[in-house]
Formats: sequence, C-alpha cells, structure tokens
Amino acid sequence: MANPTIVLLPVWGAGHFMPMLQAGKQLLASSSRPLSLTVLLMPAPTAQSASDISDHIRREEGAGAVDIRFHHLPDVKLPTDHSGVEEFISRAVQLHVPHLRAAIIGLTSPVAALVVDIFCTPALDVSRELAVPAYVYFTSSAAMLSLLLRSPALDDEVVVEFEEMEGALDLPGLPPVPPSVLPGTLLERKSPTYKWFVYTGRRYVEASGIIVNTAAELEPRVLAAIAEGRCTRGARAPGVYPIGPVLALTPPAHAEAEEQPHECLRWLDAQPPASVLFLCFGSKGFLPKPQAHEIARGLERSGHRFLWVLRGLPVDISRGAQDPSDANLAELLPEGFLGETKERGLVWPKRAPQKEILAHASVGGFVTHCGWNSILESLWFGVPMLPWPLGAEQHFNAFTLVCDMGVAVPLKVDRKRDNFVEAAELERAVRSLMGGGEEGRKAKEKAMEMMVVCRKAVDHGGSSCASVKRLSEDLLGGAVVLPNCLVITAGK
Repeated sequence: MANPTIVLLPVWGAGHFMPMLQAGKQLLASSSRPLSLTVLLMPAPTAQSASDISDHIRREEGAGAVDIRFHHLPDVKLPTDHSGVEEFISRAVQLHVPHLRAAIIGLTSPVAALVVDIFCTPALDVSRELAVPAYVYFTSSAAMLSLLLRSPALDDEVVVEFEEMEGALDLPGLPPVPPSVLPGTLLERKSPTYKWFVYTGRRYVEASGIIVNTAAELEPRVLAAIAEGRCTRGARAPGVYPIGPVLALTPPAHAEAEEQPHECLRWLDAQPPASVLFLCFGSKGFLPKPQAHEIARGLERSGHRFLWVLRGLPVDISRGAQDPSDANLAELLPEGFLGETKERGLVWPKRAPQKEILAHASVGGFVTHCGWNSILESLWFGVPMLPWPLGAEQHFNAFTLVCDMGVAVPLKVDRKRDNFVEAAELERAVRSLMGGGEEGRKAKEKAMEMMVVCRKAVDHGGSSCASVKRLSEDLLGGAVVLPNCLVITAGK
C-alpha cells in the first residue's frame, strides 16, 4: 500500500499558499514514517496570483520534491455579488466542494488528514462525510484565533455594534481590547462578512486540531487561554499546534544564480548599522498620491535614513484588480523630494526582497502593514516596528504588537480616513523608534528578545519543533481513507 498522504487545501494568496506548503514540508521532515503531500489547487482569480503560484510550483518541482504532488481542481464560475474578500473566498470554496470530494476519493494513497486554510471551512463537510480527520491551518496569530473562537459568544453577549460599546472587550490572554481595533469584518453586525466570521468561529471547534503559525513562547497567555477552553465557553476547545514561525528563508534556486545582489541590498551595504527605516506595505499594498506626499514630508523632516518600497495603483483597479503596479515616482512624490533626500534615502518603485532587506544589518526599523507573515519576518530578524495597518485583521495585529508583545512604537492611523497618517505623526513616530528615545529603545530590546524566542522555538528540541513532531504523530495515528473509501485506523 502507498504511504499515507496529507491533503492540503490552501487558498491562492501567496501569504496563505506558501506558509501552508512550508508547514507541510516540515511535517514530512519530522514524521517517523514516510508521508507525502497532496496539494489541491483552486484556480486563482487574478493573473498575478496565478503567476505567483505557478512560479512557486515550478520551483518545487524543479527541486525534485517527489513526495509533493500538485493537483489542479477544475474551474468554477466565481461569485460576483459578494460583500468582501472573506465571503468571496468562502463561496468559491463552497463551489469547489464537489471537486474536492472527487479529488480525495480518487487518490491512490490513504489519506492521513485534510488540512484546510482559514477560509476553507466548507471543506470540513467533506472531511466529515469521508471520515477524514480535518485540521485548520491558521495563517494569522494565536491572538486572532482567540478572537475568532470567542466571536460566537461575543455575538450573544454584545447587543450593540462593537464600536458603540462602553469600555473594552475581554479576550482571554490579552490586555483589554478597544473595539476600534477589531477587524473590519466585525464592525457591521448585519453584514455578510460579520456572519461569516461568527460562523467560522463555530465551525472551527469541529476540526481535529488547529495548526497556528506562531510559537508557544511568542503568545503564551493566549495559547494557554485557548487550551483551557476560555475562548470556547460551552464548546470543546480544539487541539492547537503552534509550529511557527513558518518562514521560507531559503532563496529560490534562480536567485542563487544571480551574479549581483538586489539594488536595494547594495544600497543598504553603504549605510551604517541599524540606521535605516524600511517601509513596505505588503504584496497588495499601494498608496494614493496624497498619502505618498504625507509620507515623503514625514520622512524628510525626520532626518533619518529610509528605504521605501512605494507601489502604484493596480493597472485595472476599476475591474477589481488587486495587485499593485510599478510606481511612477514623478507622479506620486512631491517635486524635489528625491533630490533632497538622495544622500539618505532610496525609494524603490517595484517589488523588493523583503526578507533579505529585514535581514540586513543596516535596517533598524520597519514600517509594516501588519500582515502576520511580515510581522513574523520582522521578529525573526529582531527588527522593531511602526505598525501601519491597512485592512483585514491588521489593526488588531497592530494592537497586539504594541500592547501585548511590546515590539512596536504606536503610530496614529486614522481608520475613518482610509487609514491615513499625517506627516507630523509619521515624523514623531520615526524619531521615537529610530532616535534613541526610551520608547524606541524598549521596542528594540523586546524585538531582539523575540528574535531569540523565535529561533529557539524552531531549533531542534524547541517548542515548535516538538509541536510539529506531535502533529505528525497524531496524523499517522488518525483515520485514513483508502482509495475504495473504506475507513480504517492507521496501523491496524
């Protein structure tokens, strides 16, 4: 009989697909018995996402990974009448459920488990139907997981809109949470995305376990609260496996063949240690001209060195395009800014190698959109942050960075003005982080502590390494589905 396979169902975003695949590879490496991965791929809705995923698959296949198989699911007619990305993805997954079921039944290997993305709760129905253990791969923080698990109870307890509440929310394991930092999905209780969030919180307790891209020492109080059932009152607490930070730190094979390092890295080579503020707003982040002008003025007045990745609007944003374009700096920046700051600043208008930049000794701070993967990369390299959230759960992440972890200096972001930041506020925050003051010094010290914590966790004998090992053994000991759809227990 063929070796058992772990079936992965990621969504198409690079921040979801790549960490899940990396986690799967860690499971293969830590298993005491041979395992394989079967990655089921839903067609990506944008050309850029499809290209990114295809490039990554080619690199994996070129590396000769014989224990990883990619299976493309058929196209479906994607929904057009949705209220947000959460509803869009959830409905798209629902449309793929028949193809998912057929793909699993048709496998020639026994199935150890189905691991689904945070958005793929409809796939839990397939796992129950086929008696396959199902695990959720949670791409955000344990703090965000606690909010999701707690949301059904909050829905019953809070009778007004969250922003109308007096006082803060009680989330086990966290400081009191101001309603103003909650994800946008929770701010309109009549919206479909709110209903999706609460529904997802209810469904997660059905999973055999939840795999979280964090470390036990990174979020100890929150993880303890989840394990003790304080986030799922009245329902069983699912098993949680903190296996992070899950980061793909090895450069692609084609990058190793390049003769010259990236221009941004060459520029950093000429800067003093820990002197440069790095600004980057994620793979989907772009800024309108008025905000770019405010950033330029704030950076210029701060007097500090900077490397700013500035992207332009998507080429066809009117048709729903989401991927930023290469920026036209002459159009976006104030006249004379580049010339006046050329001795201490670089504005880069294209994609940039974020991990390599954060790893550089010249970088001393990071203005981030607070995507969880970017946060983990910054912590891995011990770089303190200025949090500038733009959407999704990023305002909540920013709150935890400042008030729970202590690795960031606060930045006042006007959420009611599309997350606008004034030049004077950016100047103040940059000086606080980079200027040697008490607030910045504490954030830097804490970021360095977290760097040590993260690296110890994934090292041999570390907490995340042990969690991966425990997960792989649990997968081997669970139910498997044979190609003829009979359910047996592994090892019998």
